[in-house]
Amino acid sequence: MLETSLQQHVEDQVAWTLIGAPTEGWAKAIFGEPDVERLWQAIEHTVRLDEPDPVAAWREHIARLSKRAEILNRRRFDSIHFQGPGTDLTIGLLPDSNWHAAEGKTVFGQTFVPNLPTEEVFATPDRLRAEGHVRSTRPLSLDGTIARDLELRLEGGRIVEVSASAGAEAVEAQTRLDENACRLGEISIVDRTSRVGDLDMIFLNTLYDENAACHIAYGRGFPGGIEGGLELDPEELVRRGVNWSQVHTDLMIGGHEVDVDGITKDGDAVPVLRANAWVLE
Repeated sequence: MLETSLQQHVEDQVAWTLIGAPTEGWAKAIFGEPDVERLWQAIEHTVRLDEPDPVAAWREHIARLSKRAEILNRRRFDSIHFQGPGTDLTIGLLPDSNWHAAEGKTVFGQTFVPNLPTEEVFATPDRLRAEGHVRSTRPLSLDGTIARDLELRLEGGRIVEVSASAGAEAVEAQTRLDENACRLGEISIVDRTSRVGDLDMIFLNTLYDENAACHIAYGRGFPGGIEGGLELDPEELVRRGVNWSQVHTDLMIGGHEVDVDGITKDGDAVPVLRANAWVLE
């Protein structure tokens, strides 16, 4: 039953929304005490319930993210470059990589927002093209382990070196779980307007923490990120350049000191984020 439900969600056969509900255990993990009310207040901010009209605020926010995805799709960049302290990373895009934002659509045409909160525009990169090094700008919560000061080096699309002040072994173990776990499956752009990022706290939950800053994910790619991808089996997705793995781990790499450029097919760099502000028109 669980496998069937997961397949329905992945293939957009149903409309769904995922949101976190505060518990004493979660609050204690974050704050060191079971302050559920404090966690509720943080979550209310991230999902815009502190606005006079939350529904209107969400519609405006979704429209802004959708416009950004449209701009990126119109530009058709060949790659995205991240540059900042400890980071100089270029990630290739596929010829038919499509940028997505807040809304999803079922196979029968119903729109829905799968994740609350959501602050990102994201795409499926070319699994074979990622070069450089990158430093995590926020701690990574990973199966009960916190990876701190994490740095990765990538060559030919593969993570070839992992270092961290804590948690490096857990990351290395994940990237070895299958032959494609060490390749990238997602690239995401988040700017300083993020409701999660402006709280400057670690939620220890990927749904929230991934929306705090620009991030990448090693492991499985998003089939819907290419034209007709939802109809393809894993082998065909890999042939089309989409990574396929049992792993999908999001790693925050963005922030005020990290600039983001779109690289054209001619090699020109076009600013996307500067000082963590969206500048691409």
